[in-house]
Amino acid sequence: MSEYRPPVDEMLYVLDSIAGFERVARLPGWEEVSRDLARAVMDEAGELASNVLAPLNVTGDQTGAAVHNGQVQVPDSFREAYQAFVEGGWGGISAPETYGGQDLPQLISMPVQEMWQSANLAWSLCPLLSQGALHALELYASEELRRQFLPRLVSGEWTGTMNLTEPQAGSDLGLVRCQAKPENGHYVINGQKIFITFGDHDMAGNILHLVLARLPDAPQGTRGLSLFLVPKLIPDENGDPDRPNNVRAVSVEHKLGLHASPTCVMSYEDAVGYLVGQENQGLPHMFAMMNDARVSVGLQGVAIAERSYQQAVEYARNRMQGKAPGSAGTVSILRHPDVRRMLMEMKSQIFAMRSLCYMAALHTDLARRHPDEERRAYHQRRLDLLTPIVKGWICEVAIELTSIGIQVHGGMGYVEETGAAQHYRDARIITIYEGTSGIQAGDLVGRKIIRDKGRALGELLEDIGETASLAKLLPAGDRVVGEALGEGLNEAASTLEWFRKELGADADLPGSVAFNLMMMLGYLCGGWLHARSALAAAGGAEPQANQPRRVCARFYAEHFMPQVAARARRVRAGAANTMALSDEQF
Repeated sequence: MSEYRPPVDEMLYVLDSIAGFERVARLPGWEEVSRDLARAVMDEAGELASNVLAPLNVTGDQTGAAVHNGQVQVPDSFREAYQAFVEGGWGGISAPETYGGQDLPQLISMPVQEMWQSANLAWSLCPLLSQGALHALELYASEELRRQFLPRLVSGEWTGTMNLTEPQAGSDLGLVRCQAKPENGHYVINGQKIFITFGDHDMAGNILHLVLARLPDAPQGTRGLSLFLVPKLIPDENGDPDRPNNVRAVSVEHKLGLHASPTCVMSYEDAVGYLVGQENQGLPHMFAMMNDARVSVGLQGVAIAERSYQQAVEYARNRMQGKAPGSAGTVSILRHPDVRRMLMEMKSQIFAMRSLCYMAALHTDLARRHPDEERRAYHQRRLDLLTPIVKGWICEVAIELTSIGIQVHGGMGYVEETGAAQHYRDARIITIYEGTSGIQAGDLVGRKIIRDKGRALGELLEDIGETASLAKLLPAGDRVVGEALGEGLNEAASTLEWFRKELGADADLPGSVAFNLMMMLGYLCGGWLHARSALAAAGGAEPQANQPRRVCARFYAEHFMPQVAARARRVRAGAANTMALSDEQF
């Protein structure tokens, strides 16, 4: 497997030219945040990623995680890497200073996360889940629980998990049976949870489980779920781990990929837990963690695609085979037009995917820190709208790109020795966990478009329209970028209007067209952000550095903006033939 090279310059370009880093640096409390600070943080994170985490990716995949004597063990090297992570203070990069964090913007934290995920996706899942638990506790836990648990979660001494589903429930959390009963100032938790990432491990001193469970006499369905904090080790009066709680990992799943990330079946037998937030509000509270995690999983799509792309480029550069037009002898396959096509597909889409993730980070920061209440609400609407597109569209594309990464290697990509196959295996889960692509599409259509009455979507399309108008004035060689964006915007707008008019006529319509509608908007957003890049690059002071960005924008306009029209046609096909067969005819 090739080395990992953190693309810091490209990340900074997206922060500056696409996301607009200066907007975050002006927010209250972040007056000391600067581009120089961002560069320094990203350079340091890149050192951890390339020198510590990346070399463990293959060995971790080969060794895996397993249960020994009732304790889940990860590869020894993972523990050492996690200790370096803790000693570097990385656990608190965006956490509040009140609890020992550095309180940096998400717009800085996101590139840092991307580097760790590219370097070693399996390892990176542990701090990712901890960040989500931290955010949920910060928002909803009592001050007593925050004081007791957050400092060590922020420091990385302890880690966090998210315990949602159960064997009979799957994605239907209304079927959750796990029980909680009040007892002597706390709660007693009983039940079993499945698919718990890093539910047990030996990298940290304690694990804090956030568990959905039902109180006695709670309503049926999702309205009867409450959220509980269940530590693996119960702290004493000084906050130090004191005695084991009655929670254990029954087994570790055997998976297609992410072998070194333990996915556990967890058992709770009269385990001590503490209520987080209000009774019967567990699912809304958990969504604070889930929505953060969904954006982070979209970022995983960027990260694993970037790693696959870097390896594909290095292989193509060094693999000598065949002749190319104008060559006298055997050439690097990088010279072959079809290999160039594949690499350009990877490169141009990764740029769009990364830009969309960083835009989500921008809106997260503005929604939390902007001094004007109406502007905070505006940015929250945009973040809510983008979240299922980030998770759904990016992850779907990432699987395509890691598959292309194998194709560039030819037969060598199909054997494990090159490492290309690991990227594909590791990526395959990202369209499934934290809500499948179908769930993301349903959320986008049901909650973010229909329930919102198209308000946030209208605001987004207006922004895209403004960019399209400006991009049509680009130099002649780049004008295809603006033209393709304008055509795609018109196609999407007319399709959304068709959808609005047809909505009440067929109850199956939203579910039948949601996936293609989500993908249509994903490709449209990609073209929008490439157009912003082309505008920045055309007027930039570094023509040599910006020339590849202009080429990528043109390639995306020619090769991927037609996907907007193709997906729009699939949306307008409606539900009739999707639903026409009887159950017995399948």
